[in-house]
Amino acid sequence: MLQMSIVHAVKGLDPVADVFDTVQYSDVVKLKNHHNCLFTVHIGVGATGTQTFTVEACDDVVPTNVSAIPFHYRQTLSGDTPGAITAAASTGFTDTAGSSKIIEVEIESQALAASGYGYVRLKSTEVVNSPVLGGILVQLFNPRYAVAVSDSAIV
Repeated sequence: MLQMSIVHAVKGLDPVADVFDTVQYSDVVKLKNHHNCLFTVHIGVGATGTQTFTVEACDDVVPTNVSAIPFHYRQTLSGDTPGAITAAASTGFTDTAGSSKIIEVEIESQALAASGYGYVRLKSTEVVNSPVLGGILVQLFNPRYAVAVSDSAIV
């Protein structure tokens, strides 16, 4: 049986047409009670649109202050065969144009240490202006404390 108590799921950005128009942000999540955060971007339709993804450490849920941080990502561009896990600098990476793909962005809680912040969000900046249909799911893994129901990660 799946142990759902070890994963905390958050709607990062609801699916919508032209989801990454201009600059968009996922919900800010608190990483205080977990060791890992995975942003899963699912792009359904969008042949030529591309965006640069960056991860921002945030000082609070507003956020009042942010600091770009390095992270790891991989893209699944066809079926269920993921590409290589790649390290990205704090400047982020630009995804590959195309429909029907998954982009996974992982952050470990210690990556926030240099900033001193305890929250994180995914930022997308449109590079090629062409609508894509998609959304972002956020999953927090490896809780610091064993609990049946974890506290909210968005307040």
